[in-house]
Amino acid sequence: MKDTLTFDQLPKAVTQIQEKLDNIEQLLLQRQEQSPEQEELMPITQAAAFLDLAVPTVYSKVCRKEIPVNKRGKRLYFYRSELTEWIKSGRKKTAEEIREEAVQHLAISNKKAKAF
Repeated sequence: MKDTLTFDQLPKAVTQIQEKLDNIEQLLLQRQEQSPEQEELMPITQAAAFLDLAVPTVYSKVCRKEIPVNKRGKRLYFYRSELTEWIKSGRKKTAEEIREEAVQHLAISNKKAKAF
């Protein structure tokens, strides 16, 4: 823990806090400016490259409604953030995670069985 500030040290401390807040504000503004770039729509060729899939594979996934897509006329467009979330949703659990869930499920089942 830091030393207690004296009355004479307060102006300097407030100035340092203000500078840090200004830096945080600048970082947040920069990040906010970068976010819209990620939200730009990608045509199917860019989406296929991003997903490392062939264009016909992306078309088949769209046809089977497996992948998030936006359609305007005959053109298909994809948001990078939606594709990233789609990829994340396909995550497979590790054996340890499955084991932990099984133990938790059994513990809950045993509590319910004892209640009756």
